[in-house]
Amino acid sequence: MYDLEIRDVKVILTAPGGVDLVVVKVETNEPGLYGLGCATFTQRIFAVKSAIEDYLKPFLIGKNPSRIEDIWQSANVSGYWRNGPIVNNALSGIDMALWDIKGKIANLPVYELLGGKCRDGIPLYRHADGADEMAVEENIRALMEEGYQYVRCQMGMYGGSGTTDRSLIATMYEKSTKIVPKLSPRNSAPGCYFDPEAYAKSIDKLFDHLRSKIGFNMEFIHDIHERVPPIEAVRLAKNLEPYHLFFLEDPVAPENIEWLQMIRQQTSTPIGMGELFTNVNEWKSLIVNQQIDFIRCHVSSIGGITPAKKLATFSELFGVRTAWHGPGDISPVGVLANLHLDISSPNFGIQEWTPFNDALQEVFPGCPIVEDGFAYVNNRPGLGVEIDEEKAKKFPARGGIPSWTLARTPDGTAVRP
Repeated sequence: MYDLEIRDVKVILTAPGGVDLVVVKVETNEPGLYGLGCATFTQRIFAVKSAIEDYLKPFLIGKNPSRIEDIWQSANVSGYWRNGPIVNNALSGIDMALWDIKGKIANLPVYELLGGKCRDGIPLYRHADGADEMAVEENIRALMEEGYQYVRCQMGMYGGSGTTDRSLIATMYEKSTKIVPKLSPRNSAPGCYFDPEAYAKSIDKLFDHLRSKIGFNMEFIHDIHERVPPIEAVRLAKNLEPYHLFFLEDPVAPENIEWLQMIRQQTSTPIGMGELFTNVNEWKSLIVNQQIDFIRCHVSSIGGITPAKKLATFSELFGVRTAWHGPGDISPVGVLANLHLDISSPNFGIQEWTPFNDALQEVFPGCPIVEDGFAYVNNRPGLGVEIDEEKAKKFPARGGIPSWTLARTPDGTAVRP
């Protein structure tokens, strides 16, 4: 189809799962031939929508959608400055849609275009949270009953409670570790308060409890979410070594990645990193110097399938496995992009999984099947997922800022979420 052209680019905002999503639809001059992509940056949906409609759409109209690499490269530099989450997500929506179109033209699933299957099912990990060790254990056992073999274990969300109710925080820690967080000053600013020191002291106790009760047959993951000072992350990684984590996620912020060398030198706890990365220079040295074990970027925030496939191949050369970010703030289109990468990458490690509610599955026909802790992609051409635009309208996006991003420490200091 050498005369194929991009005719229109549409942005669809919807929130059937209660979380704002951005989906891109690229239409061609071939009747009925279109592609879908995920451009979800939940905290900035209108900025992404504007970037697509005001800048990328005029740039794309009339271009041949089969030229995926050329379009990605030229669009990436069309604004001169690049590598930010707004532009990357906008570009991702286009890129995934073009891969979807390519698969439909070839009458093949996208994973076949990426080299074909490396595995028959994709192992997943789910989240188990709880106010104390016993609650976390109970939630893990419920996931084990569903067949999951990998679980991310948290206690009181990230780095503490995730609540501004200081009495509730104290109750949580008193029940679980006898460590009471610091009090906040009067007239504290609104925010999601947590105590980094109290949190850090509680986590090795959590895993001591879990390993003593559940044993070592389950694979455990823990997410620091960069919520402690770097030196505390070093100490925490060392303290968790006896509990054989599958990996410890985001121990430091992107601004402090130099500390990963110290963590590597002092402990064998595997490290997963990259959820907030948007720039190749953030992950390149970490992979080359083998300072991380899992690369877990948010695929739409690095620009889509095209750069993610390159990142997976680059990581393979240095023994680093993939663990793409899979939160609730990603559309089923983006989830399918993750899974097509997973099933075709020899150095796949694990896939984070957030279940779909009924509304998401109605709006997005073709959601993957999950059985006994494994995901299975369908064999439909392209990404294999559709969107019912009329049903999507029933779940309007709101465009607000989630409260969990307004993180503060006990004295009221605004800090990284």
